[in-house]
Amino acid sequence: MAETGPLVFAHRGSSEALPEHTLGAYLRAVDEGADGLECDVRLTRDGHLICMHDRRLERTSNGRGVVSAHTLAELNQLDFGSWHPPWPDSPDDLILDRRGGHAAVLTLERLLDAALAAGRPIRLLIETKHPARFGHLVEVRLVAMLRRYGLERPGESPVRVTVMSFSPGALRRVRQLAPELPTVLLMDLLPPWLRDGRLPSGIRIAGPGIRVIRNRPRLAERLRGQGNELYVWTVNTAADVDLVLTLGADGIISDRPRFVLDRLGR
Repeated sequence: MAETGPLVFAHRGSSEALPEHTLGAYLRAVDEGADGLECDVRLTRDGHLICMHDRRLERTSNGRGVVSAHTLAELNQLDFGSWHPPWPDSPDDLILDRRGGHAAVLTLERLLDAALAAGRPIRLLIETKHPARFGHLVEVRLVAMLRRYGLERPGESPVRVTVMSFSPGALRRVRQLAPELPTVLLMDLLPPWLRDGRLPSGIRIAGPGIRVIRNRPRLAERLRGQGNELYVWTVNTAADVDLVLTLGADGIISDRPRFVLDRLGR
């Protein structure tokens, strides 16, 4: 937790204000004072890690089809920003990546560079998406990239990485490849085996969605009673912020990081 309360993570960047998973959304979140950034990663057909939530391109770009069927060069021709109305007070250099005059696809490498350039401590939550065309290669490529940056374990870098997934198998692979990387088990439903608050071996952070917490608030007490941390997503309203604060959340993942920080008095 931060000194003044839970860590605040920008969900896909400051994604209410600017198009999700664009460089501008993350730069805005850094400017707004978010403690950390959250992203999803997928592999392109030619093996590049990009920041993308959906399996398909239609919702957040002017492209069509499955993300993993495209090369990075092909994705670089698409516009990942015009679907989202730009925030009126944002300068163009925050809205656009200025590659061909449109919001370009964001590679994980570029996001890591931006986090390192922030000039202050940044927590980075990286979710690997499953099921995926390339299966375990997502974790293999991710850990290889983190190792290249010296981020595969907590160290002296101001950027600290935690890997998240809904897949326990994916998190097992991460622990095998990089045993010191913290991991978060995400959940949008409560599996029966988790009702006592015990997470699978080696995982010390639970990541329930806000609907799970609203419906089962006592789960937070059980999870924390087992010595686990609690990161809740996606917390966007005053009532939900107040709820997770009452339940002792260690991390709040929000599309509106500045709103949450204001609610926390930071």
